[in-house]
Parts: sequence; C-alpha cells; structure tokens
Amino acid sequence: MSSTVTRPADDPATEYGDFAAEIADQIESFLLAVREIARGADPGSTLSLLLLEVSQLSLAGGRLGAISDVVPDERFEPDAGPDADVDELRMRIAALLEPVDGYVEVVDPVDPERGATGFRLSDDLASIAQDLLHGLSHYKDGRVIEALWWWQFSYLSSWGSTAGSALRALHSLIAHTRLDHHDERIEVAQEALLPVEAEL
Repeated sequence: MSSTVTRPADDPATEYGDFAAEIADQIESFLLAVREIARGADPGSTLSLLLLEVSQLSLAGGRLGAISDVVPDERFEPDAGPDADVDELRMRIAALLEPVDGYVEVVDPVDPERGATGFRLSDDLASIAQDLLHGLSHYKDGRVIEALWWWQFSYLSSWGSTAGSALRALHSLIAHTRLDHHDERIEVAQEALLPVEAEL
C-alpha cells in the first residue's frame, strides 16, 4: 500500500507548489552563479555578472512581494538547522571588488532624515545568500509554505532592500566606468569590468 499523502486541492502547499518551485529555481541559480563568480576565474566580468544576477534575483523578490501574504503551517518556525556559513563567500567577493567594494546609500528613501551610511557589496551579497539559504533549507526539507513565508518575509524586511542597494551600487560603478574617466577608483573599476557576452 502506498504511503503517499494526497493533499486536498485547496491545500496551500498544493496551491503554491509551482510558484515555490519557480522561486526555488531562481534562488538556487543565483546562489550557484554568485559562488562561481566569487571563485574569481573571470575577474574582468565580475561587475557585469553581479549586476545581471542581482537583477534577476530582484525579479524573484518582486514576485514574492506582489503575492498576498503567505501564512505558514505552524505558529512557530520549525528549526531549519544552523545558519549557513557565508564568510568565505564574503571574503572572496571582497577580494575581487577591492577597492570598489564600499559605497554610500540612503538608509531609507521614504525617511531621508535618517541620513546615509556606508555599505559593502561583499557584505550585502553574503547577507542575501544567508537569507536565501535559510529558506532553501525549509524548501529542501519539504516545508514549501514555510520556505515561501521566509523568503517573502525576509525579502520585505531584509534582502529586498539590500539587493536594491547593491543593484544601485553596481549600476553606478558600471555607468561610471563607461562614462567617466577622471576618478582613480573608477579607473580601478574599469579594470574589473569587461562586457559580458550578448547571449547572457
């Protein structure tokens, strides 16, 4: 006798199953690509590839933000295990982006009185990866709704704004390397920027 549990048609895990699979695929693609970029095999394409990957991840985040609130099965979040260690990823990206890793961003564009502060792209990307990996642990353990809830919640509270800031910084670096020729930091960035092949 089969032990497969048949979920009712109105079960949230069934309703969101295809959507969750698509988000999980986008997240895994982002994580795989960022790890590969961090290996430094093609340092000349680092900025272009990071811009591409963060842009694509932001699309997944926008889809999460656009759907109605996902309500988890349990009142308390199940244990997803220890947080992923992203220190090596952070250090590799920092080494690749030095000395254009740091940038300045307004803390909250809706509340400009909070001012601006400094950030680092390497910290941003590692933080995003950690948030995504936490939800991926739920997803791989079969907790589809818990994974979607976490990705949606952390997108709205954390990695969404971080990805937006990183995207603006990467865009600014690439725009300056293409348009400006008078800044020593930009000259350094130009050395870390080569056009990505059109098929990407």
